[in-house]
Formats: sequence, C-alpha cells, structure tokens
Amino acid sequence: MTLALLPDYPWDAMRPYAQIARRHSGGIVDLSIGSPVDETPRLVREALASATDAHSYPQTAGTPALRAAVADWFARRRNVPDVRDDEVLPTIGSKELVAWLPLMLGLGDGDVVVHPRAAYPTYAVGATIAGARPVASDDPADWPENTRLVWLNSPGNPDGSVLDVAGLSRAVARARELGAIVASDECYAELGWDGPWGNEPVPSVLDPRVTGGDRTGLLAVYSLSKQSNLAGYRAAFVAGDSRLIDRLLTVRKHAGMMPPAPVQAAMAVALADDAHVAAQKSLYRARRDALRPALENFGVRIDRSEAGLYLWGTKGVDAWQTIAELAELGILAGPGPFYGDHFPHHVRVSLTATDERIAAAVSRLS
Repeated sequence: MTLALLPDYPWDAMRPYAQIARRHSGGIVDLSIGSPVDETPRLVREALASATDAHSYPQTAGTPALRAAVADWFARRRNVPDVRDDEVLPTIGSKELVAWLPLMLGLGDGDVVVHPRAAYPTYAVGATIAGARPVASDDPADWPENTRLVWLNSPGNPDGSVLDVAGLSRAVARARELGAIVASDECYAELGWDGPWGNEPVPSVLDPRVTGGDRTGLLAVYSLSKQSNLAGYRAAFVAGDSRLIDRLLTVRKHAGMMPPAPVQAAMAVALADDAHVAAQKSLYRARRDALRPALENFGVRIDRSEAGLYLWGTKGVDAWQTIAELAELGILAGPGPFYGDHFPHHVRVSLTATDERIAAAVSRLS
C-alpha cells in the first residue's frame, strides 16, 4: 500500500518555532505559509452568492461559461490562443490535482516522476501515491529513460525561478524524446517581478513558441488562489492535450471530483476581470519592496525570487538556525529542507501577510 510510505506532514516540525514567535511582545508575523490574507474581490463574492441555488449536481467538465472564460484568459493573459472546450478541466484547487495526477494517468511501479530540485513537496507525494519513483532534477539531460511524467513549476515555489521560452522548449523536447507527459504548475504566473518578468508575461508551457503548435503530452495547471485570493474556494483548472484531459475527466467523473457549481460561476467572473488582479499584485509588490531589503539587512542573501509569492534566501548557515533566529524576533518562515534535500541553508519567506504585519517584520529585522 503506497499510502503507507507517505512521510509525516513536515509542517508539524514548525510548532516549537511558532510557539517561540507567538511569545514576542508584538505578536507573531507568520511568513511561513503562502495563504492569502487580503479580501476576496467583491465581484467574485457576488458571483458566488448569486449562484447558490445549486440544486443540481455540478458539471465535472465545467460549465460552458467557465471553459470559455479559461480559454479567453489564456489568450488574453498567457499568449495561448485557441484553447478549445475539450482542452480545459476545472479542479478542486490545484493541490489535489498535483497529488493525484500520476495515479490518474496510470503511472505505477517502475515509472519515474521528475520534479524540480527546489520543489513543492506534493510532486513527490503524488509519485509515491501512484507507486512511482520521484526524481529531483532541473537538467533535462539527466532525466531517466523511464521518466513518464515531468513536473515543471514556473514561477517556482519556493524559489521564484522562471523558465523562459527556451527553457520550457528544452524540457518539452526532452520529455517527448522519453515519451513523457509534461505538467507545468503555473499558479504564480501573474506575479512577475524582476528582469523581463517585470514587464512581460511569464510564458506558459502551452505557448505556441514552446509547443510548435502541438499540445500533445502537455498540461498547464493554474489556480486562482493567488491572483484572486480564492484559496478558500478551491478554484483551479488544468488545460492542454485533449486526450489527456479526456482521461482525467473520465477518472474524475467516476470519483465524483466535481468543483461546486457556485465556485465555477465565481471562477468565470474572476478570470474575466483583470483589474482586481493588478490591484492585488500592487499590494504584493509593495510588501516585497519593503521586506526584501530588510531581510538583506538582516544578512539574508536573496536568491532567484524573480517571480511568485516568496523570497528565497540564505544566511549561509543551517536553515534551522535561521528559522530559530527569526522566531526569536517573532517571525515565522519556512525551512528550505521542506522543499528538497538540496537546500539545507535556505529559508522561504512569504509575502502573504497584512501591510501592518509586514511593517512589523521590517522593523524587527532592522
């Protein structure tokens, strides 16, 4: 039974540090989890409320209005034109899809699931659930011959790294040589900060410059949790190869994995409105602009972090030492070892705190 092989939930190890941080006279500043703190936009809440007469079972495939909104969003925001109805599937948040995708695709013993070296732990968990073997690798040349699924994550969690068109193209070309599926987790795509990503969209794996016009074997995953503060709605979708989408749809129909109808209505409205996304991004930009120099003043070197919701950095010492030092200041961060064995010295600092709490952290770090 592969579920018996799952590791303990890593965040339980943070309890002692949270207790220390809570004892600070000014209260805790929790920058450890990327859970949105700002209000869900009013137009989205009103769309949800107006759809609460949901007496019928929702459509697993998504309503026509939602699928059209996803297609319009891809064309408008991601440079991906002509997404068809049969290339879109809503999910109950993105984490459940990440966790169950290898199993839903039929992977098992002897198969490899590749994921980034600095990675959201659920990629490896999903491989373990399916009985496959997770392999951490950023270099397509190193991917094993029995690789059957490749997870890309751009912008990355935790490190905020971005794969440009050339990087995505290399990954897709190598996966196709291996006969592997590429699933690109793009949940932070609206949050570009540095370099070209301050002025141009973060590219999608479905971008024609990457696909060459062929979406075979390619999936893009997106969540509205970050751009629209919909984490509590569990609102996400996957798009791409229609053959793969059809397989996932069949499995999800059998398993009853149906996003609630009011949530689907709210998603369609959120995807059609760019103004609230820009407003939310400006909040995160201001918090990032305040927090980054304060961390650097504290001795943390910020690495990568050109996009996304986090600052990824190191003081050059064991990550748990930095976590302890921050906890004494009443600040809780995430330890790099939670995101892979390759980063024993890094910590992840989230931007998801109120302006008041960010200001408190900046003051303490200074």
